[in-house]
Amino acid sequence: MNRWPLTIRTRLTLWYTGVLLAILLVVSALAYSLLRWSVLHDVDQALVTTAQVVHEASEEVAATTVIPGPEAALRELLGPEFYDKFFQLLDPEGRLRARSRLRRGGTLSLSPEARANARHGRPTFETVTLADGPAARILTLPVVRGGRVVQLVQVGMSLETAQRTLSRYLTILGVLVPLGAALAAAGGALVAGRALRPVDTMSRTARRITGEDLTRRIPLRGTGDELDRLAETLNAMLARLEDAFAGVRRFAADAAHELRTPLTALRGGVEVALRSARSPEEYRSVLESSLEEVERLTHLAEDLLLLSRFSVTVSAPRQRVELEPLVVEALDAGTQLAHRRGVAIASTALAPAAVVGDAGALRRALLNLIDNAVKYTPAGGKVEVSLGREAGRAVIAVRDSGIGIAPADAERIFQPFVRLDAAREGTESGAGLGLSIARSIVLAHGGDLTVESTPGTGSTFTIYLPLA
Repeated sequence: MNRWPLTIRTRLTLWYTGVLLAILLVVSALAYSLLRWSVLHDVDQALVTTAQVVHEASEEVAATTVIPGPEAALRELLGPEFYDKFFQLLDPEGRLRARSRLRRGGTLSLSPEARANARHGRPTFETVTLADGPAARILTLPVVRGGRVVQLVQVGMSLETAQRTLSRYLTILGVLVPLGAALAAAGGALVAGRALRPVDTMSRTARRITGEDLTRRIPLRGTGDELDRLAETLNAMLARLEDAFAGVRRFAADAAHELRTPLTALRGGVEVALRSARSPEEYRSVLESSLEEVERLTHLAEDLLLLSRFSVTVSAPRQRVELEPLVVEALDAGTQLAHRRGVAIASTALAPAAVVGDAGALRRALLNLIDNAVKYTPAGGKVEVSLGREAGRAVIAVRDSGIGIAPADAERIFQPFVRLDAAREGTESGAGLGLSIARSIVLAHGGDLTVESTPGTGSTFTIYLPLA
């Protein structure tokens, strides 16, 4: 674990500085290479010019051990630039014929490479170290007449000035590159700080947002850049969290309200029974009434646990489920309730279909839909259940000829503890969890549950499940 974590601003600054330093080093190396090539190129051009002057002057003066002709011609032509140059004339075999007075340290050696190139009439450029210390650039130029080499002209020039220039340039780079990197680090820190300032504002705003106050939002700068899109994403997430927290609070309040009614009835019956002595029949009546309330509480607790379980995922093992026998079982279970209410229930079409999931949970979802359809269908009405296939999905439809649902209430009925009592007067009402549980089960299986209804005509609840 990092004891001193680097901030984004620090990391951006380091990355920026490192990249810029690498660029400066590469550019400096290229610039130094180009400068060195340019200096050597200029030296080589000067050597070629000097060699031509020496060759032309040597043809006009008889060769002696020391000849004034070429040197005088060079001084007259090149002026002060001649003083860092020297030359010598050799016969084709490499024997010395003449050399410059200014040459110190003896004759220049003729390398094997220069001797071999001279046989073929090619000039040779070399960098050698002179006997008196400094490095020098040497040109060996063969003079060819009638197809054969008659003389070798060797011209040299000390590289001390060039090396001094290159060394001075390296010194300048050694100062400017670190200085540039330091300035880049300072500028990078300033730019990173300004760029990340909106992030700090978002962070401070987010820290002030708590579960008790989710109405705050992160302000947008109006630039439409990545930070604005991040703020929009966070605001959308906060809106969803606000809705989720409101749903949890509403669910807790509704659950407490549903639990309070049977508990109040249970407590009232027990308190009345304990106020004075009662006959065995009276105690039995109180216990029976209390047992009914306990069963109601048990069913409510089971529904709440089931709703909580399938609001997240299907925790039971998933396996292949044939829907046709499952629908038949649900129809058989719903027939008893339908007969008691004088409602006809039947299947219209059952096509073979299979899905992957929890058979018990799917049966519970279908039973809830059938129970809801029968409960809100008047006597003499009918409930129809069908099973089909459509676009790679299994489709289970439960149609009733009941009182219907207003369009404004079509989505509300799937919320926990929602009961449309005003529209369904005279009907038996439960806790309002049946449809919510059914949709949670279907959604947990990767499907969907929809409703189509017309008030006074009836409703159709349709389950869509992906086929196995």
